[in-house]
Amino acid sequence: QVQLVESGGGLVQAGGSLRLSCAARGRSFSSYNMGWFRHAPGKEREFVAAIHWSGTITNYADSVKGRITISRDNAQNTVYLQMNSLKPEDTAIYYCAADQSARLFTARNRYDYWGQGTQVTVSS
Repeated sequence: QVQLVESGGGLVQAGGSLRLSCAARGRSFSSYNMGWFRHAPGKEREFVAAIHWSGTITNYADSVKGRITISRDNAQNTVYLQMNSLKPEDTAIYYCAADQSARLFTARNRYDYWGQGTQVTVSS
């Protein structure tokens, strides 16, 4: 089992940047694929980005490609989400999630463990 704690959210103007962090506690963080999802008011929780446990494979939602980068530091048990050129439509609660599957998935129901979320608000 793994516990996840997100941080780094906040209020930023459009065009600005934020880096979210997700610290993991528990066994074998390096064996988990990690994902970031977001939930905006009135919308379903959606996939943002994911990274394989090895760090060598990543996947991004089309809406964030070129603006957002996922990375991980297995020595620090942390996964990051660097968000640049932020837009008002990026406003949401951002959640990290962990999955021990062999493949990298984008579907939220494939992820077993979730953090409590961190709010990102982008003003226009």
